[in-house]
Amino acid sequence: MLPIQNSIFKAYDIRGIVGKTLDVGIARQIGQAFGTAARTKGEKTVIIGRDGRLSGPELATALAAGLRDAGVDVIDLGVVVTPMVYFATHVLGAQSGIMVTGSHNPPDYNGFKMVLAGEAIYGDAIQQLYQAIEDGSVEATISVPSGSYRRHDIKQAYLQRIVSDTKLARPMKIVVDCGNGVAGAFAGELYRALGCEVQELFCEVDGTFPNHHPDPAHPENLQDVIRALQNSDAEIGLAFDGDGDRLGVVTKDGQIIYPDRQLMLFAADVLTRHPGREILYDVKCTRHLAPWITEHGGKPLMWKTGHSLVKAKMRETGAPLGGEMSGHVFFKDRWYGFDDGLYAGVRLLELLSRENDPSAVLNALPQSSSTPELQLKLEEGENFSLIEKLQGEAKFPGADDIIKIDGLRVEYPDGFGLARSSNTTPVIVMRFEAESPSALLRIQAEFKRVILAAKPDAALPFP
Repeated sequence: MLPIQNSIFKAYDIRGIVGKTLDVGIARQIGQAFGTAARTKGEKTVIIGRDGRLSGPELATALAAGLRDAGVDVIDLGVVVTPMVYFATHVLGAQSGIMVTGSHNPPDYNGFKMVLAGEAIYGDAIQQLYQAIEDGSVEATISVPSGSYRRHDIKQAYLQRIVSDTKLARPMKIVVDCGNGVAGAFAGELYRALGCEVQELFCEVDGTFPNHHPDPAHPENLQDVIRALQNSDAEIGLAFDGDGDRLGVVTKDGQIIYPDRQLMLFAADVLTRHPGREILYDVKCTRHLAPWITEHGGKPLMWKTGHSLVKAKMRETGAPLGGEMSGHVFFKDRWYGFDDGLYAGVRLLELLSRENDPSAVLNALPQSSSTPELQLKLEEGENFSLIEKLQGEAKFPGADDIIKIDGLRVEYPDGFGLARSSNTTPVIVMRFEAESPSALLRIQAEFKRVILAAKPDAALPFP
């Protein structure tokens, strides 16, 4: 049995490499710790599910055993997308759930996304699970009668809930790419039930991901969708990550509509029903989003990156919509407030089906010259100390605003630069946007100047 390592307990979830930092023994201990935490909150039942990874069955079995050790009843949904676990915590009378998923990580990874008593846990709450295992307090509490176990098929209830609340103005022809992730088990059926003609790419669930990586945040993983749209009469392309909670969108002419621009379309619609309300978005999103939200009668609210953090802020503010640049979109309008790539795709098609030329509508959304996410790789822990140093010392002449809610976002009249510490890997994530290529280079040069002043040997991800 592997020794448990604190390094797998990340900011928003637990994630490790199977056979190296994660095995069935650790999965069982996590089940025991989570089950104990659930009982402390008065919860008697925990819902579990797993994605299509090869290590999923054994880890889910061990997790269930650990939960039952802690005296908790287990409802096992089997192979599902992460949003189905979240959905089940709203409809099955149990508010805690764990999804066994490696999300968009390589095939040898797996992990756990957790909801405890109705809240996505993160930060200290995840560290408390580690502490409970490490100090042996979990073992000490397991003298309770073992919990029960039953299987439950949530698919029809989930599909029915979405289809009953959605109406397309006309049938649409779409391409759906699931990258052999678990969304492939459900996406075709869902969109056909809405009246779409669906061309499926890589919808066979295969934990080795033989075709391309299931991560729509990276353009190389969308090339198959782009080709399929060129070679067919399909109007729009949707792509999903490994566990189905993130959405990628491609137009007929091969343009990638990144999530911050998707959010514009969603915000304009949601604000017709929730005028004056907050629309949440993370620090990585385009600077065009705030004026767009204001123009459509909402209050723009920039927040920290991280799906658990956005969900917590949405609960606090009562915001009807939130989104992240990574592709997590959270609808509290007509839905439950959790991130769901399949559902976001449905809401997108509902809006686009009203248009004769959906791609023209998407391409008309405001945009600037921008970079994808760039990563400055560092030693473990160095990412946090460098950002702290920059927040304290860096000067940016000519900047309109310096936002420090999550790293450093420096706003200029003609663009912005961002440097923030990843909460999951030892990197600083950087992103730049500007009204012209020359402005983009100028802002990058400003960041290069302050980073090299703080760390002269930094291997910057841009010239």
